[in-house]
Amino acid sequence: MDFLVSALRNNPELAIFLTLALGFLIGRITLGSFTLGTVVGCLLAGVLIGQLDIKVHPLVKTVFFDLFLFTTGYKVGPQFFRGLRRDALPQVALTVLLCVTCLLTAFGFSKLMGYDVGTAAGLLAGAFSESTVIGTAGDAIQRLAIPEAERTALVNNIPVAYAVTYLVGTATLVWFLPKIGPRLMGIDLREEALRTAGQKTAEAEDGVTSASRSFDVRAYRVANPNLVGKTVAELESMPKTIRVFIVRVRRGGKILESAPDLVIQEGDAIAVIGRQEIHVTRGATIGPEVSDPDLLDIPLESLDVVVTSRSVEGKSLTELSRLPFARSVFLSKFTRSGIDIPISPETQIDRGDVMRLIGTMPEVERAAKDLGYPDRKTAATDMVFVGIGIFLGGLLGLLSIVVWKVPLTLTASGGALIMGLIFGWLRSVYPFFGRIPEAAIWIFDTVGLCAFIGIVGLSAGPSFVSGLRASGLSLVLVGLISALTPHTLAILFGRFVLKMNPLIVLGACAGAGTITAALRAVQDEAQSNVPALGYTIPYAIGNILLTAWGPVIVAMMSF
Repeated sequence: MDFLVSALRNNPELAIFLTLALGFLIGRITLGSFTLGTVVGCLLAGVLIGQLDIKVHPLVKTVFFDLFLFTTGYKVGPQFFRGLRRDALPQVALTVLLCVTCLLTAFGFSKLMGYDVGTAAGLLAGAFSESTVIGTAGDAIQRLAIPEAERTALVNNIPVAYAVTYLVGTATLVWFLPKIGPRLMGIDLREEALRTAGQKTAEAEDGVTSASRSFDVRAYRVANPNLVGKTVAELESMPKTIRVFIVRVRRGGKILESAPDLVIQEGDAIAVIGRQEIHVTRGATIGPEVSDPDLLDIPLESLDVVVTSRSVEGKSLTELSRLPFARSVFLSKFTRSGIDIPISPETQIDRGDVMRLIGTMPEVERAAKDLGYPDRKTAATDMVFVGIGIFLGGLLGLLSIVVWKVPLTLTASGGALIMGLIFGWLRSVYPFFGRIPEAAIWIFDTVGLCAFIGIVGLSAGPSFVSGLRASGLSLVLVGLISALTPHTLAILFGRFVLKMNPLIVLGACAGAGTITAALRAVQDEAQSNVPALGYTIPYAIGNILLTAWGPVIVAMMSF
């Protein structure tokens, strides 16, 4: 045992990795339908291991935090700037109301209960599920003109308050938004989802796919005299509301590639690509289905495309399907800021969206050129892009102003977040540089935040238990009320003042509060993905505002 303690104290990097391993293990613990999550798990693991009085240089924590913040900005950048457009103003207004109410609620209760600056910052971070406040508020406290011992005590109080209020606030909101939120608006969530025509599909996992096929290619022998003598272009334009395309024709012993002026003759075998339900309901009108492996031996491609073209921005999927490049191309998945967006005729397209196209290879490649940039799978990360982004953001963050004798600054970490927003937007507009694969984003985002939080726990470990005894019981009730108040006001404001769709209101509240688990809960309750349409813009703006509140609440509490 002495050897282990000595090894951890003399080699703090070992303590960090042990904290991560134990934290991810704790994060898997479930309490009913609620899981602790890796962030809280790593904080608790850090506090536990920190009882051994392990010292970690603050620079290590900062490096992980900067990587996390830059990646956060990179992910939400396109939607943050999308939120500045006029048609997004209702979601922006709801987000600003919720975030400002969060700040005022945390400040008001902290003054009422006599909390110190560190506890107030921890309450803001935990009750509103924004871990980044721990870093930005901690940096602001370190700049206060007070004795070093007092600064250390205040910084160590942040994770104490965060741990208590996060568990209470997050668990409550995951239940509150899907269960109580609809009652506040006077609606039945599932009935509203049916009216909005939101459909829930099976979630994809590695090695697992849905048995439901949204489209198919089948071969038919032409026997309907109404089809004979018409060109491919004429046949494809006949069903105005149905997207079916002829991709190959067998005539005698020869296979002909499809062309708009190719005339279909009786007895031809044609390969038709279309939605599965169209084959079932309309296939027999062509003629009998035939087995022709050579005719159906067609190269198909599934390709992710980042939308960058201004010509398609703002168009609905219905409008997009009528454009020439959409011929024989189908949309199988649609994501925005990493969130699945429901595929419906009215869904509008934004630059930075990722569309997974499926169809014949030449047509998919042509559509990719007209839509934007093909996002082909690769393991390489553009580290020049990442390094320059964090460097420039750090320089920006070092600028400061003095308010109420308290220096306010973004800090180098806050600057990394701002530059991540800008670089993420640049990537969406010019996607031929700055690629960060999903696996790398997960490392920078999840491991970066968890390592930062774990080191916070290691540093606060010796004083954590005493701090919890001093303020833990009152924080439970305060955290509960603080979490519910802003979301209650936001729901009422969004529904009855802004007249927003109830599903969008709940998605926007989950986004503005940066609680992805609550979005999943709302979608599960509604059996619809429609709430995701209200999530992305508020999530982007909420991340920025709540992170910025860290130094703001320090200044307000210090006045």
